[in-house]
Amino acid sequence: MSPSRRLLVLLAVAGAVPLVEAAILVRIGFVSPRALAPQATAVWPYDTYHDLRWVFVYHNSWLTFALGLLAAIALRGALSAILVRLAWPAEVPRPPLGELLRRNLGIAALTALIVAPFAAMSFAASAVALSWFVFVSLGPMIVIAPFLQRMSVGPGGWRGLPSAELFGWSLLDLVVLSVAGGLVWSAGSGWTPVVALGAGMVNGLLWNRTVRAALIPQHVRLARAPVTPIVVVLAMAAPLVVQILQAPPTGTTDTFDPPIFDRPLAASVPYAVILLAGHDSAYDGREAADPRVRRFSYAGIDADGRPLPYSSRSTRQSLTRSALLLAAQIDVLHRRTGRPIALIGESEGAMVARTYLRDRPGSPVQVLMMFSPLARPGRVYYPPPEANSGWGIGTGWLLRGLFGVINLVSASDHTPDEPFIRSLIDDAPFYRYRTMCPVPGVRVIAFLPTVTAVEAPPGPYTGIPVIEVPAFHASFLGRATVSNEMVDFLSGQNLERPRREYGVMQRLGSAWQAPPLTITLNPVWRERLPPGQGSFLQQRLCA
Repeated sequence: MSPSRRLLVLLAVAGAVPLVEAAILVRIGFVSPRALAPQATAVWPYDTYHDLRWVFVYHNSWLTFALGLLAAIALRGALSAILVRLAWPAEVPRPPLGELLRRNLGIAALTALIVAPFAAMSFAASAVALSWFVFVSLGPMIVIAPFLQRMSVGPGGWRGLPSAELFGWSLLDLVVLSVAGGLVWSAGSGWTPVVALGAGMVNGLLWNRTVRAALIPQHVRLARAPVTPIVVVLAMAAPLVVQILQAPPTGTTDTFDPPIFDRPLAASVPYAVILLAGHDSAYDGREAADPRVRRFSYAGIDADGRPLPYSSRSTRQSLTRSALLLAAQIDVLHRRTGRPIALIGESEGAMVARTYLRDRPGSPVQVLMMFSPLARPGRVYYPPPEANSGWGIGTGWLLRGLFGVINLVSASDHTPDEPFIRSLIDDAPFYRYRTMCPVPGVRVIAFLPTVTAVEAPPGPYTGIPVIEVPAFHASFLGRATVSNEMVDFLSGQNLERPRREYGVMQRLGSAWQAPPLTITLNPVWRERLPPGQGSFLQQRLCA
């Protein structure tokens, strides 16, 4: 077969697989994961990342988990062998197909082992809606991609540094997949398969250039050094390092101190205010500067109604338990001041406040301000450790293993089974669809860091006013502008400030999320499904 004919066949094969995946998703009306389709023929390791996220979400027993992994490895190895063979440059002797098949099956198994922790982190991001899990899952793969690409074409690929050209093609691959995912998601249903076909054909061109760059490097630096194993080990340690850096300093006693806590309330504010800190916060029992302002305590109140000091461990209790404690503190403050209540919650604190308002209509609360709320958590599921089956059972144990390793090398003692996290995934129909929805009789607003755009599928995500702030999660509550807007809203002003780039970031990030588990497949969720929700709809917010 001539080189030009082989290139045409390469483009056809690379385009056909995403086309089929996109067509199936369109046929069943499953909108959210369409952005993953272009990765079906991506260059290592993004193709395996694509496969594992599907397997990690859509298995409901140990048997289906094992069979899914084996099938993913076998199919990926076979497909990659075909793509590598078709992309092989004419001036380099080409090994037999059988040799390429054996090599790529081995690389598929090795890549699955390497990528599994990162795919599990993407799964965790869909469980708790925290963007840092997305970045932790994707960042190391960007580093190891050119090293794995060399290994798939020759026996000496584990030694030496990839060429600058190979690094360049690998980074372009990341950009192409991000843009292609956004385009596929944005296209109308009739055009989605066509766009996926085009994205797959671009993958074919990238295979052509990547294989060539891996086989014909200008100069291999450190040609005798086992660079690839070293880089892979360092990349796999990245989540551990991030977790250690994120751990709060030893002896921390108060990790939430917005300006409104240390200043008297403006005369224009007619409410008493309760401030709710987020996960892993701590409180030393200090009183606010204004007697109309109180800190919510995850440990409850004393006999005089004052919030008790608490440690970060107290924030790990279930949202239902925290909402019950909040109810008692609201009642005390409302009776003492005679004023309606405004709740200002950050991260987990916002979820506690939203849970309270779900369960207690007609409460004294008239204002809810949510800072960095978890906008779309509960998109995946894993059963509790005592279960023998259930959707995501294998991934749940993988997460427990990862957190166990992290806990061994850091000061952390978190687990994926903390009551707070289980609250989010067990009651996913509410937190997934109604967190960002109006509450009758309550003025609600959400302040969202723009980084949340990569946490959830694109499209409508809110039924309430939002102010989008260029920031990371839970990092902007003390800003002067935000503090002024907080007082303005408490004083009765209506605010809203969306940002144009938010929707663009949603689309670019859509390719790197795990596919959501459909609500009606999971018996745990089915009975809690809001009226009017469909099994394969991307979302029916606030229905």
